[in-house]
Amino acid sequence: MATPVKISVITATYNVAGTVQDCLDSVRGQGHGNVEHVVVDGASSDGTVELLEGHRDRIDRFVSEPDRGIYDALNKGVAMASGDVVGFLHADDVFSGSSVLSRVAGAFADDAVGAVYGDLQYVKSDDIGGVIRHWRSGEFVPARLRWGWMPPHPTLYVRRSWYERLGGFDLGYSIAADYQWMLRLLSQDDLRVAYIPEVLVKMRVGGASNRSLKNIVRKSREDLRAMRETGVGALGGVGALVWKNVSKVGQFVKRR
Repeated sequence: MATPVKISVITATYNVAGTVQDCLDSVRGQGHGNVEHVVVDGASSDGTVELLEGHRDRIDRFVSEPDRGIYDALNKGVAMASGDVVGFLHADDVFSGSSVLSRVAGAFADDAVGAVYGDLQYVKSDDIGGVIRHWRSGEFVPARLRWGWMPPHPTLYVRRSWYERLGGFDLGYSIAADYQWMLRLLSQDDLRVAYIPEVLVKMRVGGASNRSLKNIVRKSREDLRAMRETGVGALGGVGALVWKNVSKVGQFVKRR
């Protein structure tokens, strides 16, 4: 019998004592039998480290030290990971159910598949059952990248060999390094992508990219820069940026 694909779930933490317990429970509750949880803490000072130390039986690899921000922490996590497949679950987020990683592993049973993603729900910060926005990704069509399409990064799982090939997140980006990395990945001609048409992750609102008008403006500038650096983006990236934001409107329509 074949050994189940090993999935490394990386969580970056910094002063998240109020939410990280839910994240730990969510990873621990997965039915897939070959999961490695890597936690990279940025020298938290609010009790996060003590909480994590109290749950070391749930964490396979752990480090707490100063870093240069979340993308630096995620790069460290990728370097520490030993799984065949790598994905991220942020400290404020949870999986939508106990079978998420089993579904991801099932998609990777096809050796030709290099990346897998699904749908995401933004939920209230104090109520993960309160859905604010539903992000239905849809099937991957390479041409859609030129018009700002992207999968939700928290749902994206990638074979670790692609990180070895492309490198990690560019620390020159403060908010959009994940988008820039996905553009680099998804524009590879030999990448085969699989879509799981289900909600995989519930993400609490209040992330860095939409926390303030200043951050929204910075995110847009970095998105445009990413499109231009990677050569992906219609009308010099401007058209793609406009459509990327306009297309989000429908995600706020209440689903029946």
